[in-house]
Amino acid sequence: MASKPLRFALVGTGLVADFHARAILESPQCELVGATDMNTERLATFAAKYQCEAIPSLEALLARPDVDVVSVLTPNATHSALGVRVAAAGKHCLVEKPPDMTLEKADALIAAFDTSGTKLAVCLNCRFRKALAPIKQALAEGRFGKLLACDVYMKWFRPQDYYHLDAWRSSREHGAGVTVQQAFHYYDLALYLMGPVTRVWARMENLAHPGVPVEDTTLALMDYANGARGVLQASTAMFPGSDLRIEINGSTGTATMVGERVVRMDFQDKRPEDAQALMIGAAQGPTGAGGAAAFQHHEHMYLIEDLCDAIRENRDPRVTGREGRRTLELALAMYDSAETGRWIELKG
Repeated sequence: MASKPLRFALVGTGLVADFHARAILESPQCELVGATDMNTERLATFAAKYQCEAIPSLEALLARPDVDVVSVLTPNATHSALGVRVAAAGKHCLVEKPPDMTLEKADALIAAFDTSGTKLAVCLNCRFRKALAPIKQALAEGRFGKLLACDVYMKWFRPQDYYHLDAWRSSREHGAGVTVQQAFHYYDLALYLMGPVTRVWARMENLAHPGVPVEDTTLALMDYANGARGVLQASTAMFPGSDLRIEINGSTGTATMVGERVVRMDFQDKRPEDAQALMIGAAQGPTGAGGAAAFQHHEHMYLIEDLCDAIRENRDPRVTGREGRRTLELALAMYDSAETGRWIELKG
């Protein structure tokens, strides 16, 4: 007998809520019960669009017995405070990345779910990109030889008005800026593939958005614990925007992913599956380079379905609160380095 769908409710109906709603509605494992938002007009529009209930408050949402999972989709610096309330209500939670804007708040969020016994996942949906699987497998098999480099290039474009869609989008305190708002997903993939970074040096600037008091461009150098070195170049200033590129180099192999597609799998030990890997992922499709809504929702669906499986199987989701915390530590170290001009050591 098939399990009943898990019932989701959303806190926040801003830009990213559309992707979550579409993912929930497309999955047979989920059901969208409703949403809440302090912006009542936006909430009403969202509820009508997705044919779900407009719930008047967070308190009312958390009191609902027909809500199993709460998705926290609010500005970055509010995630922990809201997530702690979800845990106290005994519900499972999916929180948008980052888990918050300080390690102390991220730790409080993780501790709340450790105490409640319910599940917490962080929305690092890009980890579910299918093109990553053959690269991850090649790393596990040691096909790169000595690992030398893992570089991340995210040369995107956002117009000036993007930063004025909501007040928080131009506030560092509330979690705005390319380092944590856009690039977070992609140096997270570097950590997912390569393991921890031991130290980082970063420089941040605003190159193309005058009057916006956050960085639109970040350059960073990273030392990985496995001995490799890395470069991060992340920007929302580069018109018209280019797809994300991640490249891993070793003494016996190189792999490159562009957007959602593997474009290079080149190893000394040639294998037929390397050519097959080049067929993985969409050759064309919106991947965020040119606009804030230029994404597809299927990776959100894979992450949400993994959380559903984790709840049913009583296991950890693939992207736990602690995984999100590790990436947050790297983000905060970049800010520290950019402010001080020094290399910053990470504790891990």
